[in-house]
Amino acid sequence: MEVQEQINAYITSQPEPKRSDMQALHRLMLGVLPSGKLWFSDGKNSEGKTVSNPTIGYGHYTIRYADGTTKDFFQIGLSTNTTGISVYILGIKDKTFLANTFGKKLGKASVTGYCIKFKNLKDINVDVLEAAIRSGAEA
Repeated sequence: MEVQEQINAYITSQPEPKRSDMQALHRLMLGVLPSGKLWFSDGKNSEGKTVSNPTIGYGHYTIRYADGTTKDFFQIGLSTNTTGISVYILGIKDKTFLANTFGKKLGKASVTGYCIKFKNLKDINVDVLEAAIRSGAEA
């Protein structure tokens, strides 16, 4: 199955209102990174064991480990969880940047060094979320 088909299947498998929120966020991400690479991770490791929630990825980011090795990964990630939706923004060096810059303006969201979690899109300021995503995409 191609990446876009996996993404569509993942989004349509979500219950409402998560499905509509994920569709809206997917469109937003494609607008922010129109020529970015699309990724899909089903959350399973090489042995088929679930190790994370399935995630849609956008763009490209190279993770550099302390031992000098690298791994290609997505720059922005979008995932559902039991309580809502998570947006991952990778590559930001300052782990306080998201919370300090966007946290108070986002609305009902939890913000960590690279993750913004919220229950529903209606609970947050989508323009501020987009600004955070754009900021991360430029990092």
